[in-house]
Amino acid sequence: MTWSILARDPHDGTLGVAVATRFFAVGALCPHVEGRVAALSTQALMNPMYAIEGLAALRAGVPAPEVAARLTAEDDGRAFRQLHILDAEGRIAQHTGAECVAWAGHARGRDCSVAGNMLAGEQVILATARAYEAAAEAGLPMAERLLRALEAGEDAGGDARGRQSAARKVASKDPYADLDLRGDDHAAPIPELRRLH
Repeated sequence: MTWSILARDPHDGTLGVAVATRFFAVGALCPHVEGRVAALSTQALMNPMYAIEGLAALRAGVPAPEVAARLTAEDDGRAFRQLHILDAEGRIAQHTGAECVAWAGHARGRDCSVAGNMLAGEQVILATARAYEAAAEAGLPMAERLLRALEAGEDAGGDARGRQSAARKVASKDPYADLDLRGDDHAAPIPELRRLH
């Protein structure tokens, strides 16, 4: 019941993540970003340890595909989970478990990864990726790129069950996020993110 986008600016290394769902406080545990390390989202039947253990491995220089393979191999619940990672070198890893509720899947764009489950359809993640790419090509700041991507995904149908929360994080050089905005419980969480911005 969630979709998210991870993104990296190849020119300055800025990393970002944005997510929306029909669930309370998605920004608390799903999206993660650390400057010069990676952006990551754990969703569906979310496993918080994916972020804790995954970011530790990514900090140590393990490539995103290897990190995702390790995490999912050790998790008996992997069939119900979704994970994607975009590391500081631009490597992408994506996992959508076979038991995730339809529509569920993932896609890659230029310098971005999109994944979602319980969506109106594949068009949600494709529209999200296309909007991000267009905003990046226009030279917009990462925060605006991510917001436009979420807006496009919502316009394409978004979460099949509705909407409740959304979050957006951007990090550049530091371990902490330069921007961390959340709408935890709102009738229109993506417009609320724009208002907060």
